[in-house]
Amino acid sequence: MAAFTPQTDLNFIRDFALLNETTNDRFKDFLREKDDQELDTLVQELDALVSPAISCTDCGNCCKSLMVCLNETEATALAGHLHQTREEFDARYLEKGSNGMMIMNQMPCPFLSEDKCTVYEYRFEGCREFPALHLPHFKRRLFTTFMHYDRCPIIFNVVEQIKERMDFE
Repeated sequence: MAAFTPQTDLNFIRDFALLNETTNDRFKDFLREKDDQELDTLVQELDALVSPAISCTDCGNCCKSLMVCLNETEATALAGHLHQTREEFDARYLEKGSNGMMIMNQMPCPFLSEDKCTVYEYRFEGCREFPALHLPHFKRRLFTTFMHYDRCPIIFNVVEQIKERMDFE
C-alpha cells in the first residue's frame, strides 16, 4: 500500500464536503448495508492510521464547533481546577436542561486558546472521545460523523479512506 498523506487543508475539506453532499448521502446508505463488525474493524484500522498523522492542535475545529455535554463529576473537577465554586463555574460556563443535562454555554469552547485546550487534563469525556472512530458501533454514529466531516480532518480522511477501501463510487 502507498504511503498515506492526509488532507489537512481545512478550506479544501470544507469545499470538498460541500461539493460531495449528495455522494456522501449515498455513501451513508451504502454503509448502513454493511456488516457492523467488519465496518467497525475497518474504521478502527483507518483511525489508527489517520489519527497519528494529524495534529489536532493545528486545527481545533472540534473545540470551535461542538456542543459539549458534561456530567456532575466533570463539572466539579474542572471547577476545582479553576479554583471556582460549582455555582461560579455553572453560572459562567454551563447551560442546564430541565432533564439535568449540562452543556457548555459557549462556542468556541472558552478553554480553547491558540487551538489548544488550556484544561486538557480536565477535559470532558465528549472531548476525550471525539471523533469516536476508535469506538464500536460506527454505524450508530453516522449522523454525527458526517455532521463533522466538513471540519474534522481525521473524520474526513477516515471516511475518504473507507470509500477507497470499499471501492465506493
